[in-house]
Amino acid sequence: MVGLYIGSTAGFSGKNLITLALGKKFQDDGFKLGFMKPVGAIPKEINGMMVDEDAYSTNEFLDIKSDPSKLTPVLVSQDFKMKAYSGECLLYRNDIKKAYDELSQNKEIMLVGGSGSFLYSGKYCQLDGYNISRLLDSKVVIIDRYFRELNYDYLIAAQEVLGDKLLGVILNDVPEYFMQETREFIVPMLENRQVKVLGIIPHDDVLKAITIGDLASQLGGKIISMHAKADQIIQSFLIGTMQIENFMTHFHKNKNVAVIVGGDRSDLQLVALEGNCPCLILTGNIYPNDIILTRSEVLGIPIIVAREDTFTVAQKMENILNRTKLREAVKINQGCQVVNENLDYDALYKGLGISPTK
Repeated sequence: MVGLYIGSTAGFSGKNLITLALGKKFQDDGFKLGFMKPVGAIPKEINGMMVDEDAYSTNEFLDIKSDPSKLTPVLVSQDFKMKAYSGECLLYRNDIKKAYDELSQNKEIMLVGGSGSFLYSGKYCQLDGYNISRLLDSKVVIIDRYFRELNYDYLIAAQEVLGDKLLGVILNDVPEYFMQETREFIVPMLENRQVKVLGIIPHDDVLKAITIGDLASQLGGKIISMHAKADQIIQSFLIGTMQIENFMTHFHKNKNVAVIVGGDRSDLQLVALEGNCPCLILTGNIYPNDIILTRSEVLGIPIIVAREDTFTVAQKMENILNRTKLREAVKINQGCQVVNENLDYDALYKGLGISPTK
């Protein structure tokens, strides 16, 4: 049995997606797969048990017949924090090792999902990714998600710490305009520093999509028309704060986007509706007039009313889309396909010392 720890340079880097993609590929290639996530930062009650939601969902998607209560031995509750602050960490390490040993019985590959930053998150209680991967004697893959730039200094530092335990890194969510620089300069530079790049995952708008219902909830807003469309997804947005002529120019170039606009700008609201935007988000807690509501119902376009001003809602929207979780089947399937088309599985299997059985 070999263990593979999936870490990242920061939170929300795509660990869940890549864990799902790897797990599905390993199963398709004939391996008996196990999974756990040692530390869960946001406990949630599911079916009467306190679990880490991402770990629970991953276990369900991969159809691994494991006791859900053992998937995440450490849940970061207030009680955990008080004990960790006092230095009572050894017990938690023992719990993780015991759960790992039980879940890995009769398995050929054990996937271990990380939390936050591999080198730093949980360092205060010795439950960071580096210490856990050493505890479990597992190999490591680290994900770095592009956000204005790639964090190659971190990847080099991780290689220096891990040595041959680091199988390689995955550069995730790389936009098209940065792809050439990544391939021609950053990858060779990393590999010259003994950091193996296992894959470059291109940006995909579908993976940042969110349902209209979830968006309304996370914005603290309310859907006031076309509630039946709450399950539809949106991928991007446009802010309507300009003169109508300028807005129309931008909108015609970016039609498949939600439009964020002041609740008092009925002129822009009507243009967005008639242009068939997927969703209209009105700010300032101002409800639309009857003409806008009627057109919304006729055209089948949901309207969300949010309390805050346009700038604040736009900032929230950007954060939500950057941190949206994988929940919908369409996103999971699309994500697994994109990942698996761009990963070097030959190098990964060689590093793990295994060969596919199918």
